[in-house]
Formats: sequence, structure tokens, C-alpha cells
Amino acid sequence: MNTPDYVPGHGLLKDRTAVVTAAAGAGIGGATARRLLEEGARIVIGDAHARRLKETEEALAAEFGPDRVTSLPCDVTDEDQVQALFALAEHTHGRLDIVVNNAGLGGTAALVDMTDTQWSRVLDVTLNGTFRCTRAALRAFRTSGAGGVVVNNASVIGWRAQTGQAHYAAAKAGVMALTRCAALEAAEFGVRVNAVAPSLAMHPHLVKVTSEELLAELTAREAFGRHAEPWEVANVIVFLASAYSSYMTGETVSVSSQHA
Repeated sequence: MNTPDYVPGHGLLKDRTAVVTAAAGAGIGGATARRLLEEGARIVIGDAHARRLKETEEALAAEFGPDRVTSLPCDVTDEDQVQALFALAEHTHGRLDIVVNNAGLGGTAALVDMTDTQWSRVLDVTLNGTFRCTRAALRAFRTSGAGGVVVNNASVIGWRAQTGQAHYAAAKAGVMALTRCAALEAAEFGVRVNAVAPSLAMHPHLVKVTSEELLAELTAREAFGRHAEPWEVANVIVFLASAYSSYMTGETVSVSSQHA
């Protein structure tokens, strides 16, 4: 099946302010930043890679206006950097409406050979980083009293097994559980928390770190016989961030046929 046409923006997030982590580059985070802008939002983007982040900010600002795009390097394993990113959003725009937790770290290692460092690093970025940013978001939303939305990036691997992925699968399953628990707590102050679970969203970095054989195998498992474009995942994130999903919370939406 051929990739469908790119969907134009419809102003679904006009005048909203969004924070997006791991938003530099050509992956889901970068696609989400662009889609949020196309839907009318202002964005504050973070990423641990300062150079790529600055390049992304400059490119988006040139296209959508410098008043709508701000960036700050942010390593989600560092609480001070997380706090600084959220403070920048509120200082720059006076409000916070949407938080997209996209930061995650993968890797391949058999459990029998996996080191504590490999395990802990993946968990700290992928699960603990999502915790830190979700906590910051909920604190900001509770203080403002104006509601808000959190969208976490999980993965279908949080539901199913894959060799060499015990650390990543455990982290993503944890993101799903965190999403459900946070949603119950956040409902008290009018905040929704949901997640997307992509399978194979192709981007240049993934191509570099994954063998052609594995990519072919993963692609063959997909119902459409192709990988997802990052913007196709971003479309679902936009839906969850918009008023179209106003009665959804605690859900993990599969952006793949491989939900089990």
C-alpha cells in the first residue's frame, strides 16, 4: 500500500501552547512539532542534542514564525533541565496546554548479556524521563486550573515480546501503566493523559542503527506492508491533544496492526 497524502492542518490547536520532548530531527518528535504548528499551536521544543535542536528551531521558525517556536536543550534524565523547559514555556507564552512526552532510548541486547548500565540507561530515559515530564506537566496544570493534555509515546513492544528488547519493552510497558495511573489522578483537575503506541515509524536514525534484515522482517509484519511515516503517528498525537478526544483518558492508542 502506498503512503497516503499528507493531511493539511485544520486549526485544531489554535492558540494552544505545547511542549514536545526529543523534538529535533526527522523522527516522531520532529513530525509532531511540525503538526502542532500546522494546527495552530505555539511550541516549546526540547532535545538532548543541542545542535540538531537549534537547527530544528531555526527551520520551523523560518516557516511558521519565530514567535511560535522556542527551544531549550533538555535531557529528560536531568530534573533541573526538565524544570527549565517547562518554566520557559510558561514564561514565554504565559500558559501551558499540551505536553508530548516523546523522549525514549532503545537498543538491542540479550537479557543474559545485558549490563546494569544498559538496562538503567534505557529505563531512565524512556520511563523515568516520561515520569519527570508528566509530573512537571501535572503540577503546572494543577496550578493553572485551566486543564490540559499529556500525550506519551509508548510502543507496541510494551504489549508484545521481542528478543533483545527486554529493557525497552519493560520501559514502554511502564509508560502505558504510568499513563493509566496518571490519568486517574489528573482527572480531578480536568487533565487528560493518553498515549500512542507506534510500531515501525521510519526515520534516518532508525535506518542507521537497524539491520536491513530486521527492517524487512518488521515491515513484513505490518498489515499495510509498509512502515509508518512519522507524521502518521503525529496525526494521532494531534487527535489526542485536541478537543476531538475530550472524553478519552488513560488510553494507549495503537498506531499499528500489531497491538498484541
